[in-house]
Amino acid sequence: MKILTSLALAALFTVGSGVAVAQQPTATYQRDVPDSLAAHAKISEDSARAVALRRVPGGMIQELELEREGGKLVYSFDIKVARKAGITEVQVDALTGKIVSVEHETH
Repeated sequence: MKILTSLALAALFTVGSGVAVAQQPTATYQRDVPDSLAAHAKISEDSARAVALRRVPGGMIQELELEREGGKLVYSFDIKVARKAGITEVQVDALTGKIVSVEHETH
């Protein structure tokens, strides 16, 4: 019985640690989220962040902007992956939660 309990706790910890990666705290990156634009977003910043981080496994957000681009309201995340040159910019539609674009920038 103790073995089963230990295995269940280990599995729970493993699942929980995966969630922590998708929920990087906002205090660790720069944010530019104007209240005037945030009032129009249908998708929360937390949800958009999780979508962006799923697209760039192992990445850490460096910067977030909520902006109008190409006629859309988007969350724009600059994501850095350790030991990989450059950053990946992931734009998430603030109304639908769908990825609008993904670009890797090495400059």
